[in-house]
Amino acid sequence: MPRPDATAQFVAAAQSPYVRPGIFVEVHFTTGPVYVWSGVGSKTWNGNTYTGVGSFGMLSTVEEGSTVQARGIVLTLSGIDSTLLGDILADYAQGLPVVVSLGMFDATGALVPNPICCFSGRTDQPTIDMNGDTAALSIACENRLVEMNMNSSFRRYTNEDQQIAHPGDLAFTQVNAIQQQTLYWGRIPDSQNLGVPSDR
Repeated sequence: MPRPDATAQFVAAAQSPYVRPGIFVEVHFTTGPVYVWSGVGSKTWNGNTYTGVGSFGMLSTVEEGSTVQARGIVLTLSGIDSTLLGDILADYAQGLPVVVSLGMFDATGALVPNPICCFSGRTDQPTIDMNGDTAALSIACENRLVEMNMNSSFRRYTNEDQQIAHPGDLAFTQVNAIQQQTLYWGRIPDSQNLGVPSDR
């Protein structure tokens, strides 16, 4: 049974005698997103131009299951000039968006509209495999569900924590001052009778 977000054209291309799939990957870096796909040449989809990496690109298995579980993937790009690794790693940061989509091509070689998103997550730890003058960069990508396993106390209602998430926001600047205040609910206690209200 086809997925509900699959168009009739996509289903027809997937059920044709000759299936022509293409993997489209969007990976964000600190300077902006990078768009690549599994073929050669360039393809334009959704207003973005995807550069073909051919056999230099590799994608691990995208798993699906009947249980709610964070399943990650690994993106690998080989054949990288080793002299460029410094620039690549300087532009890399953990926690940035990654989107992997499956596209189909019709008999004329045209991309069928609306490729299907098969993975959406965040970048994790990269690994580098050196091979002479070239290197292979592998990026582990985690599903957003992994954030559910984090301790909820990693975000605190303090000005310092707020500045990390939203620099310049002044919403929590008075939190420390409030902590030092003595607040009474109801009537003010009488110091002579150790907290018993003075009108009793």
